Amino acid sequence: MIHSFIAHTSPGRSRVFALVRGSRDELEAVTTLGGDDLHLAGEVVDALNRFVADRDETALDLVLERLPKPVRMAAHHYLRTKCTPMLGAFTEAGPVEVIRTAVFFGNIDDELEEYLESAYTIGLGIRMSNERRSDGRVDWVMQVLSDEVSVAASAEARTWALPDGAKLLHTWTSRQLTSDAGPVRSALNEAQNASGQGRWVRVHTLLHSYRDVDFEGSGTSEFTVDVFDAPIPAHSTHR
Repeated sequence: MIHSFIAHTSPGRSRVFALVRGSRDELEAVTTLGGDDLHLAGEVVDALNRFVADRDETALDLVLERLPKPVRMAAHHYLRTKCTPMLGAFTEAGPVEVIRTAVFFGNIDDELEEYLESAYTIGLGIRMSNERRSDGRVDWVMQVLSDEVSVAASAEARTWALPDGAKLLHTWTSRQLTSDAGPVRSALNEAQNASGQGRWVRVHTLLHSYRDVDFEGSGTSEFTVDVFDAPIPAHSTHR
């Protein structure tokens, strides 16, 4: 995943790179500004970083059109081939980081609920799914993210892309609350019921905005529980 864009400037040129986060961090060359355009390097980097967050091509082009055609073409080629949108990867404040890679819970119990409630209360993002161990027991595996990602008021309540090849059976969101159990306990109840039937379940949080335009930053924090028409997957050691 592209984390951010940076520039290395020397007296005669400024090279723009993408910092790509993965199993190991890498720098990928994007484009190079010549000596006449060095004063624009900061604006170019800022525009590219905004683009990966909001995908506003018009705002990006206002900056790039001030550069020579080969520089613009190189930047557009990189974005087209290497910078595909990733659901839930950015907020207006920048990339969303995984701050706890995997926390394992054996059961949906008071300990898991307290952990989930704590992260939810302070606005951290949550992603959780069930996995089957080699001995047949089921674990719940949770990632804690640095922020909740916003979606527009009219958008689907989802910031975790659906996996390829798995049929979605149904989705529950905390907007469907019908009891006084609260969003955390209700989401866990939905997950537990589906998991008890042997189905793969994924749970995540998001910030559902009150607006469709300029929707970052204000809304209702919600849970989404996806239940798949698929068996609980085997425990994975690779994340």
